[in-house]
Parts: sequence; structure tokens; C-alpha cells
Amino acid sequence: MAPKKDIGETKHWLRTARTLTEALPFMRRYAGRTVVVKYGGHAMGDGKLAELFARDIVLMKQVGINPIVVHGGGPQIGQMLKRLQVESEFIDGLRVTDARTVEVVEMVLAGSINKAIVGAINAAGGTAIGICGKDGNLIQARKLRRAKRDPESNIEQLLDLGFVGEPRHINPQILTALEQAGMIPVIAPLGVGANGETYNINADTVAGAVAAAVGAVRLLLLTDVAGVLDKQGELIESLSLAEVRTLMADGTIQGGMIPKLETCIGAVEEGVDAAVILDGRVAHSVLLEVFTDQGVGTLVRRD
Repeated sequence: MAPKKDIGETKHWLRTARTLTEALPFMRRYAGRTVVVKYGGHAMGDGKLAELFARDIVLMKQVGINPIVVHGGGPQIGQMLKRLQVESEFIDGLRVTDARTVEVVEMVLAGSINKAIVGAINAAGGTAIGICGKDGNLIQARKLRRAKRDPESNIEQLLDLGFVGEPRHINPQILTALEQAGMIPVIAPLGVGANGETYNINADTVAGAVAAAVGAVRLLLLTDVAGVLDKQGELIESLSLAEVRTLMADGTIQGGMIPKLETCIGAVEEGVDAAVILDGRVAHSVLLEVFTDQGVGTLVRRD
């Protein structure tokens, strides 16, 4: 006689089965499509969340979605610069990157961080390969030009941030080849200049440019906040491009959220179906966004 099943255990497995059947339409919708995920912040710094993230990326690949991971690493770069006693400063939130600093940036981003993410995805059953924008000229870059107006003289000055760059061209053929080989690209946000120089590029910016270049169905930006909040502090679940611009103009959207939403706007205008700012502190946030109606962040759509 077979042992009786615990009622609680049965309900648990029924919930699991229900979740899988509810996810099926989304699996069909995104099958064969590409999802670009910018990975950073608390999600990358927390060991358990990092493990869950790797498993989620592998699951997406196994159900027929093509994930591309672009990662950051600002805190880790700061720690290494401190250990090596290399002075570093920020202007308007951007790290001034001289020749010595960019060597450390490349070592940390394309080295330790990139390989740790690759290792986690491979340990979860995937086949990840770590690359940076210099590999195969994946990210051809140019020097970032940033102007700042002096509040006293009202004169606009051009800031020199050193080897801080922006994408000029993304070569999608490399990513297509990796996809066809069944691999998951993990990209460190470094670009190569016209003379072979290395440029440090904001990871959100790289993710947006990559998503546009490969025609991604979704761009997911993992952050350390719930998403875009209204003036009462409540999450805004969906925004059109026009609504984003209105909220920027009236001051609802400010600070570090502005460049993230500018990345979302640029990606959607370049053909990405939608971009999402989601809370990387929530376990399985990527799966919740891709495989459920509700999601866990703010979706930016064309209209």
C-alpha cells in the first residue's frame, strides 16, 4: 500500500504545476527571441541572489529564449582601485578614467567579475562564454563628450573624463554566432576605440545598445529600487515614451533614474519591443518579468 501524501505537500506541487502552465503562453511568445539583461547592483553582490539569477538565465535558454547578459561592476572596481592605491574621482556620477585606472577597470570587468558570472551560469547547467567589447570588435566606441555649465559664469565647459566612452557601433554577428552555438554571452562593458584604446562604458548604455543591435524583444535593467515611483512613492507599472518625458519634465523622475530611462527610451526607439526597470533585490525577478502578466518593475513601451 502506497504511503499517503501530505496535504500540504500536494498543494505545493499543485501550485508549482499551475505556475508552469501559466508560464507556457509567455514561453511561446518569447521562443526564439532575444532578451538582454543588465545585471548589477545588489543582485550581483548577494551570493544567493547571484545563484538564483544564474539558474533563471539557464532556464530561459532551455525554454528557447536567447538571453544576453551585460554586467556592471562599479563597487568592485572601486575596491580594487583602493587596494592598489590608485586615486579615482567622479564627475556627475561618471568615474574619471585615466590610463592607469582603465587597466584596473579592464582587469576587474573582463577578468574576475565576468568569469565569476560565467562560472555561476555554467554551474547551473548552462553554457556561458565571457567576452568584452574588445573581442571581435563587438563594441566599437568613441570618447564620451560631456559638457557642464559653470553656475557662476554660466559658461559651458567640456569635461575630460579620460577613457570613458560610449558605443559607436555594435557588431551583432558575434552574438548571433554564439546564440547559434547554444551559448549564453556574458558581456563586460568595455569598448575599443579607433586606435585600439580601451574605453570604460556605462553598463546600462551597453545593454541598451546591444538590445537595439540584436532586435531584442526585451531589455531588462536590474536595479536596487522597485522601479519608477510616482510622487507618492508608489510603483508605476507601465509608461509610454511620452509619459516618461512628461515625468522627467515635472521632476517626478530625477537623479540616477534619468539615465536609466534615457537608455530605455533609446532602446525602444531603436526597435526593442519594451524595456523594463526591475528590482534585482527580488528573487527570480527576471522570471517574474518574462513569464507573468504582473512583472515586478516598470515597463517602458512605445505608446
